[in-house]
Amino acid sequence: KTSVQRAKEYAILFAGDTMKADTLRAQETLLTGQFTCVLCKDDTICTTTERGVKPLVRWLTEGTDLHGFAAADKVVGKATAYLYCLLGVKSVYAPVISTAALEVLRRHGIHTEFDLEADFIWNRRKTGPCPMESAVREISDPREAYAAILQTLAAMK
Repeated sequence: KTSVQRAKEYAILFAGDTMKADTLRAQETLLTGQFTCVLCKDDTICTTTERGVKPLVRWLTEGTDLHGFAAADKVVGKATAYLYCLLGVKSVYAPVISTAALEVLRRHGIHTEFDLEADFIWNRRKTGPCPMESAVREISDPREAYAAILQTLAAMK
């Protein structure tokens, strides 16, 4: 079935609850495809296979309007959570989420569903915390977090 057909089915199934329909469609697309991140709103779906914070930073930098979208992301750490706050999503699903990310999303009123809560997100080599998670550890403002993320990405090039 196409994403438009699924959107219509979910809209009927969850009549009036577009957030639930969008969240389920994003979750299903993430779990059944090769994507690392999926965002859905009504008949619109955005997907990426990029890892980490890069696609979210790109969408923010490009000014992509994702306000009100439901997101599904393979791994959500605190840095990713702040980026979702800035993007204005209404819900986030993650198979793995850090405790700090969960606190950020809940504090900003973003509906959150997850399978596993972790103390922190590991770096790709599994030798310590994710550098993005470390960059925003002591930050409590999304805009400050965004600046720290950009600085960390630049330093990693």
